[in-house]
Amino acid sequence: MAWNDSGNSGGSSGGSGGGSGGNRNPWGKRPQQGPPDLDQWVRNLQRKLSGIFGGGGSRPTSSGDGASGIGVGIILAALVVVWGLTGFYTVDQAERAIILRFGKYVETTQSGLNWRWPRPIEREYIVNIELIDSFSHATRMLTADENIVEIKLDVQFRRTDPKLYQFNVKNPDITLHEVSESAIRDTIGRSNLEDVLESGRQKIATDTKALIQETLNFYKVGIEVTSVNLPDVKVPEQVRSAQEDAIKAGKDKERFASAAQTYANEILPVARGEAARAVQNAQAYRAQKIADSEGEAARFTKLLAEYEKAPGVTRQRLYLETVESVLSKSKKVVLDTKGAGNMLYLPIDKLIEQKTTTAREAPRDTIVVRPAPSEQTTTDDRARGTR
Repeated sequence: MAWNDSGNSGGSSGGSGGGSGGNRNPWGKRPQQGPPDLDQWVRNLQRKLSGIFGGGGSRPTSSGDGASGIGVGIILAALVVVWGLTGFYTVDQAERAIILRFGKYVETTQSGLNWRWPRPIEREYIVNIELIDSFSHATRMLTADENIVEIKLDVQFRRTDPKLYQFNVKNPDITLHEVSESAIRDTIGRSNLEDVLESGRQKIATDTKALIQETLNFYKVGIEVTSVNLPDVKVPEQVRSAQEDAIKAGKDKERFASAAQTYANEILPVARGEAARAVQNAQAYRAQKIADSEGEAARFTKLLAEYEKAPGVTRQRLYLETVESVLSKSKKVVLDTKGAGNMLYLPIDKLIEQKTTTAREAPRDTIVVRPAPSEQTTTDDRARGTR
């Protein structure tokens, strides 16, 4: 008997009265739980999207399900287009743009209209590389001669390398401030107060700029220093008087040192000249004495030969020459006492003074006194000499 047979004819009417209870189909009853229906899930999602974008509240038909799917596609495409349009950006002539993809550097773009992947895939950082920026810094520091000065420093710079400026150093502007202060302290610490206040200020600014740029290049900050100025350099009021005295003392020291150097420059050449002259005189005297000695020796040799030939004549001639030589170098007073039998008082000093008046009438260095015969002789115990 089949599984759907009621078992008897009489029971057919009863079975018909019982309905489906008599014919028990094992597939007629659905299970209480089962796997999710994917089609039903898609239809529910479309119904929700239709409600969001203005769709009807009634359940869509099968033809309505296709139209809703097309509308969702159009909307998604429009969203993608709008999202793509957000990737366009403009860079000015003086600017450069740095592109990052998920936080990693990709490239640096030039001026003009550019496109990148919209966020959150890529983003741009725009840096102005021609803008001249500046800052000022004032502080106190010590000079090389241990004086305190107040310095105001003005630094102008521009950002030449956007990539290095943006990513290589954290807080590049703060780094520039710290490097500038360190550089000016180093330069002032190697300079004297007079140079800082007066003549050497421009050189200090130049050296400071070079030191700042060298340090920035070492750290690869991407900044170029265009100028460094020292608009205000002064001595603090608390120590102004003491430093003025110190400066005055330093100038006095330099003045005295300059005067001493001038005196030395005047004395040393004179002393060197006199020393050279003394050496030359000594050499000349030596040469003269040697020449005289050699001449005397030669003369004596010749004289000896003549003496051996005629001793008497040679001896007499030598005697006369010697007397002549001695008398020619001495002052002589010749008195003619003929006709005067008494000794005369002679003021020899006065007679010597009269030498010049009688030189034309008498031989050189000879004074001739001719007293009158009737002149009387006087005697004076205090006379310088009597004859």
